[in-house]
Amino acid sequence: NLALMAVISVGSVSGPVIDFLEEWGLEPLEENAQSTNLTKVFVNGVWLGVCRDPLNMVNTLRTLRRMQDFDSEVSIVRDIREREIRIYSDAGRVLRPLFIVEDHKLKLKRQHLRWLQEKWRIEERPYVPREERNKEEVSEGETVADEEDGRPIMRDERRVKRKKKPFTWSSLIRDGVIELLDAEEEETVMICMTPDDLLESRLLRRGLDPRAEADFNPAARLKPLPIAHTWTHCEIHPSMILGICASIIPFPD
Repeated sequence: NLALMAVISVGSVSGPVIDFLEEWGLEPLEENAQSTNLTKVFVNGVWLGVCRDPLNMVNTLRTLRRMQDFDSEVSIVRDIREREIRIYSDAGRVLRPLFIVEDHKLKLKRQHLRWLQEKWRIEERPYVPREERNKEEVSEGETVADEEDGRPIMRDERRVKRKKKPFTWSSLIRDGVIELLDAEEEETVMICMTPDDLLESRLLRRGLDPRAEADFNPAARLKPLPIAHTWTHCEIHPSMILGICASIIPFPD
């Protein structure tokens, strides 16, 4: 019984991940086979080597995934107890989309909602003459005209080119607003149910009690005792943790 927004991974090549690990300085097994202080690194179940700074490596891997240097379906799991980093890019894993949280704030902004509603956005990039363009500088989208009086658009004394590009659900993933996590990676992150939990956590970090002056509401959602959690993700909606059958039950919470 899959969750309402769950997707199944189709698989991607592990070459870019392995290349990054080799450039990062992954140490071979032969030199550190007996060491107990190093973290083992696995890619699709294959033990590739060990690393000395697992926290920095995992943070860098996740940053690259959000920047689309890796496929968005790649899973990055750090098991602190077992001293292991497990990376998966195979097919058949169940993934759920979650909002990314940084500094107790959603990375989703009002402009993203406006772009979704309008189904397009305007991007600006440095202007490159046609005869000097490389393949990497050719992008899809409809070119937007320059200023109304015909003058080129200038930013910091440089001419920029504006393009009208479609904005869809996949654009939120490419922009690092939403992240796809599988069941194993979900065990290593902190997920809040609603943005209200983020607000409470921000107030608690400032030394304020978010429920000091709140009126009692018997119909409100029950919440745990106020604790300043370090959230990393937020549910798109609390009901998204349920499947189709469970979601039709009255008052499932």
